[in-house]
Amino acid sequence: MSAAVDITIRRPDDWHVHLRDGDILKAVLPYTAAQFGRAVVMPNLKPPVTTIAQAASYRSRIQAAIPAGLRFEPLMTCYLTDATDPAEIARGFSEQVWVAAKLYPAGATTNSHFGVTDISRIYPVLETMQRIGMPLLVHGEVTDREVDIFDREQVFIDLILSRLLRDFPELKVVLEHITTAQAVDFVSQASGRLAATITPHHLMINRSSIFEGGVRPHLYCLPVAKREHHRLALRLAATSGAPRFFLGTDTAPHLAHTKEAACGCAGIFNAPTAMQSYAQVFHEEGALDRLEAFASLNGPRFYGLPANADRLRLRLQPKSSETLPDLAVGDDRIAVFASEMATSWQIETLAV
Repeated sequence: MSAAVDITIRRPDDWHVHLRDGDILKAVLPYTAAQFGRAVVMPNLKPPVTTIAQAASYRSRIQAAIPAGLRFEPLMTCYLTDATDPAEIARGFSEQVWVAAKLYPAGATTNSHFGVTDISRIYPVLETMQRIGMPLLVHGEVTDREVDIFDREQVFIDLILSRLLRDFPELKVVLEHITTAQAVDFVSQASGRLAATITPHHLMINRSSIFEGGVRPHLYCLPVAKREHHRLALRLAATSGAPRFFLGTDTAPHLAHTKEAACGCAGIFNAPTAMQSYAQVFHEEGALDRLEAFASLNGPRFYGLPANADRLRLRLQPKSSETLPDLAVGDDRIAVFASEMATSWQIETLAV
């Protein structure tokens, strides 16, 4: 009989989350709020969150949807465009409306067509962010259709991110949802002003998973999952204890009819099983003693915030065939990633 697995860590934070709005927000938020003390909320709504007023209003809608009895803080971000005003950025950061700004290369992913068309167009914004200490969050892919989709992260690092870090040596940057061994190496060798988030799904699936037994649209995300050796490199980075890798689920809910379509949306909804999935990965890698650093300490340290005081307890349960059902939203549903993880690990939040 295998030994029981029982671990208690400081309550983690999610440094990359999509909560959407309206009915979907109300349906998915409780899952993130149940596991995480804080979450960095992505601004790619329709229309995108580009002003202080929009961000404050969106934050209010999120706060109104937090279930009673849960302590959860949404951390808002600004969607950068070619026309973003540096003064608006500085004011929103000083008023603590925004914790960071998000760079979407135009056309890179869901609701990104308002994004930046040329990095040089936002240099005045980046100069302001560097001066005030505001982090830049980057979707690290080029959008040139001549670049293979599996190479777009590496090309972005070579052509854009390297230049950006050279031109703004004091700017804090998070390369989000990394997917390649090259990204792991680049972050590891860069200065401490560059960090990276890693999702549970990129630790658990590779690109073959998307086509196992047929096309699996609910495993399609951007950046797309890569070859197996990249997945293994991500697992090594996440479980290493290195301070510049930390948790970011990139949970991205889409209604089933928009995923199971001729041109399906990119995004994986993993909020209900996020910490269970991370715990399983760290358990498999023999690194549960490093889960707290990755999930609860490295992110706050990079952002200059205190770690959460309350705790999260995770206990591995006897193997079960049960799975978590899809999340019903109106007459539609949202598929849950790694739904078997919900019954494999029991989670309990412990007050201070």
